[in-house]
Amino acid sequence: MAQEKTQTFENHNRVVPAYHMFVFGVFLINFVWRLVQLKDGITFASIMNVLLGAAFVVLFFYARTFPLTVQDRVIRLEMRLRLERLLPQDLRSRIPDFTIPQLISLRFAGDEELPALARQVLDERLNDRKSIKRRIKNWQADFLRA
Repeated sequence: MAQEKTQTFENHNRVVPAYHMFVFGVFLINFVWRLVQLKDGITFASIMNVLLGAAFVVLFFYARTFPLTVQDRVIRLEMRLRLERLLPQDLRSRIPDFTIPQLISLRFAGDEELPALARQVLDERLNDRKSIKRRIKNWQADFLRA
């Protein structure tokens, strides 16, 4: 896959402007406008307009949450297989101890640093995604995200 720029901790979040800004903005403006229109009188139609506006906002969030949940499950499987291959014998039995947020954060670590970083995460009980990602020295980009 062609890379436009190097991915790092600072720029690894994925924002799709047409979705995150335009679609959400339109849905939010619509919802607020429907609430404002209630001042003209509460009717069945005005209540339905507010409910539809709210439904669009909720739909926006679920349309993003559902694929991210599936992506997290795939990452969990991928990382468990990778850890099974890369961790020293004494750490392999601890693979089930990793939480999904820990595994998601560790996926950016290169193979050479993953065993030591995995040990730190378990021994220090690190759960904050950002703090785990900040410890990565050899960032492995992930451009195939939902």
